[in-house]
Amino acid sequence: MRNPVSILSVVVFLLCNSMANSDVLEESSILQCLSNHSVTSPPISSVTYFPTNPSYTSILQSYIRNLRFTSDTTPKPLFIVVPSHVSHIQASIICCKIHGWEMRIRSGGHDYDGLSYVSAAPFMILDTFNLRFISVDMEDESAWVQSGATLGELFYRIAEKSKTHGFPAGVCPTVGVGGHFSGGGYGNMMRKHGLSTDNIVDAQLVDANGRILDRESMGEDLFWAIRGGGGASFGVILSWKIKLVSVPEIVTVFRIEKTLEQGATDIVHKWQYIADKIDENLFIRVVLLPVTKTHLPSIKAKFIALFLGNAEKLISLMNGTFPELGLSPMNCSEMSWIESVLFWSNYPKGTSLEVLLNRQPQPEKYLKKKSDYVQEPISKKDLEGIWKKMIELRRPALTLNPYGGKMSEISESETPFPHRVGNIYKIQYSVTWKEDGPEAADRSLDQIARIYDYMTPYVSKSPRSSYLNYRDVDIGINEIGNASYSEAKVWASKYFKGNFDRLVQVKSMVDPGNFFRYEQSIPSLTFWKSTMAE
Repeated sequence: MRNPVSILSVVVFLLCNSMANSDVLEESSILQCLSNHSVTSPPISSVTYFPTNPSYTSILQSYIRNLRFTSDTTPKPLFIVVPSHVSHIQASIICCKIHGWEMRIRSGGHDYDGLSYVSAAPFMILDTFNLRFISVDMEDESAWVQSGATLGELFYRIAEKSKTHGFPAGVCPTVGVGGHFSGGGYGNMMRKHGLSTDNIVDAQLVDANGRILDRESMGEDLFWAIRGGGGASFGVILSWKIKLVSVPEIVTVFRIEKTLEQGATDIVHKWQYIADKIDENLFIRVVLLPVTKTHLPSIKAKFIALFLGNAEKLISLMNGTFPELGLSPMNCSEMSWIESVLFWSNYPKGTSLEVLLNRQPQPEKYLKKKSDYVQEPISKKDLEGIWKKMIELRRPALTLNPYGGKMSEISESETPFPHRVGNIYKIQYSVTWKEDGPEAADRSLDQIARIYDYMTPYVSKSPRSSYLNYRDVDIGINEIGNASYSEAKVWASKYFKGNFDRLVQVKSMVDPGNFFRYEQSIPSLTFWKSTMAE
């Protein structure tokens, strides 16, 4: 009688060999499709990574900024294309349409809920990190920047050419330009110059048919949609043309911390009344943190500011409008605008500007973020209730970013980003944790959900608004990206308010087949009606 173990070993060997051969055939078939629709030099095969490629895992994980999506159970792409030529993008679109795969488009990987690199359906990732060329033209005070560039790289290249120019964008240098600009892009100059998207004058994208379009050829409707409506619903953004803004040679920054025992409640309460009305050259962020590892639990309030002017002017302004903070000359640091970028990124004074070219952030963490908008000041009594809840939960942090200034001068419908006049400040809720495993995740997710629920009476209503670039699947998803208009409107109105209707019209016109889709993409009415008719 034959040894059953030996027979089993042979069967397993044959099965494994068959699966391996199948994988090779599938890879060969995919590469053949991609190669048939792209240029021969550089060959697309040199920038395509399958799970069998030794570099696949490092390419996949190098731009995952949230450790929640690095687990073995997280769905992985069939393959990754890192385009170095526009034809690589066109070929990827064509082959995904042929085979029915979803395409996820990633620039910096900072989307909080991983929508640019995770899907429940068979998918591939188009990662644009090789497309990061930046051309600054000081003659017309503009720049072309490819979507795979980071904010740090953009700021650095601007500073190379001018000490009196900058660009209003986020304060985290490793954020990718592609998603940041297309979702709005706020930063500490928004009260003076508006959002990133308010300063975009042209763009290039590849549409669902593989066509390369600029502002003139795409038309004003599509150009409107990608400036705040999320570019990944409409195409692959290749590059943006931005208008640079003027900054003084000297700006002033400060960082002041106050605890409850030092009057933080009164100071935060007063901040609500002046933050959106004070001089538009001044942006004062407040970060609220529970302090629970002491015998007397408390709240720490950090006031972090950028003033587009010198310290003398700032102190005079603060003494007249916000004396409660107690700003003095010793709290202030004068520096160039580009040096203030390092300050806001928490780099020590004297750090080389070269650090802005580092595309990898500080060590990653597990995280979850949510957002809200506040339109009426919260009373001292209610602030004290919020402090009590934060101390009880121990973990959540709240970051308050002031509006007003330029933000109140731009119409809600000027771009898809609608959160303009009437908002005092935006809240970002944040929990981070280092422990792996479902228990730590469940505990942290419960903490942020509870503080978010607690804040319901104090934030915007009908709808309770959210910021698109703080992607939050808790407010609603459509798992296959094929939501009807009414289904998507439940959560999309939080991001876009009344602009959602126009976004759907544009989507239905430029991508009727709903190729560019993900859990919170803009739906195509044309596609939805055709599936309902089947």
